[in-house]
Amino acid sequence: MAHRHDHDHRARDRRLLAIALALIVGLMAAEVAAGIVAGSLALLADAGHLLTDAAGLAFALFAAAIAGRPARGRWTFGFGRVEILAAQVNGLTLALAGIWIVYGAITRLVDPPHVRGGIVLTVALAGIAVNLVATLVLSRAGRESLNVRGAFLHLATDLAAFAGTALAGGLILLTGWNRFDPLAGLAVAALMFWSSASLLRDSGRIFLEAAPAEIDPDEVAAELAAQPDVVSVHDLHVWTVTSGFPALAAHVLVEPGADCHDARRRLERLLVDRFGLRHTTLQVDHVARRAQPVEIARR
Repeated sequence: MAHRHDHDHRARDRRLLAIALALIVGLMAAEVAAGIVAGSLALLADAGHLLTDAAGLAFALFAAAIAGRPARGRWTFGFGRVEILAAQVNGLTLALAGIWIVYGAITRLVDPPHVRGGIVLTVALAGIAVNLVATLVLSRAGRESLNVRGAFLHLATDLAAFAGTALAGGLILLTGWNRFDPLAGLAVAALMFWSSASLLRDSGRIFLEAAPAEIDPDEVAAELAAQPDVVSVHDLHVWTVTSGFPALAAHVLVEPGADCHDARRRLERLLVDRFGLRHTTLQVDHVARRAQPVEIARR
């Protein structure tokens, strides 16, 4: 039943990603044309960001499809980490696009070209409408997936960027000061760097097999060691296989007279109820000496 629910959840995510991708591709084509006509860096910066969004959404859609394949052969954990790879690629593309925008903005601050503020404002308002729809569509997808969260961050950053671009277009119309356009471009870049750092940090933690942010391994070890009949906890490892898939492995020693199988079942229930850890591997053995003191040893 849980497998069926997970399959339905992934299918819904793929459908929503496809809808958002179609909306962004259409908006990107319109914005490139308008940016060239208006001579606006802010519009071209948004279009460049939309290109990374379109590529990111396409990769996220592909990764979601691959991640849904069942485990087989040498791929004993399945293909879930393809989604984490997609999130990391999204983070890198955001950073690279942000660097390009900063370079262009600095150039235009030094020597600002003429910008047609009316076109900038009109396209930015259209961008806000389309991006708002795409963001709302993707907000219905599963947010526990880092892959989907990466795609959502792309769109949410775009929405804020379009608002800044619209403001720049309006100010240019009111004041005639063309430097508002590259300043808006710098604001877009700042948002992109923030989103990039978040995605790279979270995906990097998973690739380096760090413990999930919400689970403290020391607290887990202490809880296990405090249970009746438990003498020591060794070689405890907590990591994330993919988004929403934390795992734990540990070696537990119990009192000589304790029932190893009953102890394992009790500890597994504790891990599920207390920490939400459902994928666990516990090796439970009897301690050699009853007098051995309770200790926590992790390596």
